[in-house]
Amino acid sequence: MNIVVLVKQVPDSSMDRNLRSDDNTVDRGSASNVINEMDEYAIEEALRIGETHGGEVTVLTMGPAQATESIRKALQLGADKAVHVLDDALAGSCAVTTSRVLAAALGQLNPDLVLCGAESTDGRVQVMPHMLAERLGVAALTGARKLTIDGGTLTVERQTEEGYEVVTAATPAIVSVWDTINEVRLASFKGIMAAKKKPVQTLALADLGVPAAEVGAAGATTEVLAHHRRPPRSVGQRIDDDGTGGVKLVEFLATEKFV
Repeated sequence: MNIVVLVKQVPDSSMDRNLRSDDNTVDRGSASNVINEMDEYAIEEALRIGETHGGEVTVLTMGPAQATESIRKALQLGADKAVHVLDDALAGSCAVTTSRVLAAALGQLNPDLVLCGAESTDGRVQVMPHMLAERLGVAALTGARKLTIDGGTLTVERQTEEGYEVVTAATPAIVSVWDTINEVRLASFKGIMAAKKKPVQTLALADLGVPAAEVGAAGATTEVLAHHRRPPRSVGQRIDDDGTGGVKLVEFLATEKFV
């Protein structure tokens, strides 16, 4: 089975994150950048499928040169090879144009199965698997907490607020996963050393047939016009119980429209 895992490098969500003052995009240069957390579970799931059903696992990422750090980590975990879409014109791309570029790359890789995280910790829009499925004309099985494969049929337990739904589709398909699907392995010393010899292919927009003028900030369908830092947390309202504390609490909740 030809498996492709989409990997995005994002600013570490456990540390301070900022937007640039000149164009209101994420300031990746000043951040500690890591693999998007949900993508690590997608990598793990791809490796398990490869171990059970055979096949090859390719990591696909679109990002600046520093994204090679995340590519290398994915290879250390056990992925076989990687493709890095790298082009200066991609800076500032929105989700729509990103999906166009990734779809073009996936068209060249011709995967049976595409795995990705259910969301990224920087954008959190959860739309990429749907956009890619639409562009490629394949099924999208999203929010998976469990994935099973029987020949060319995929069965997913799709996590919902009420429980889960069972959804099936034939390959090729795109599956996005939550962190409930597995436990991510750690890279071994053998894996770290082996990753140094694994191939990483670099593709530019010209290789994908995507015009530079139609991506990046110039081709973006959305734009952040302004941003402001979250105000510091204010001191809460204290209620002293003099026998009417319960009434005061309900009045406060009613004022805030909680009750």
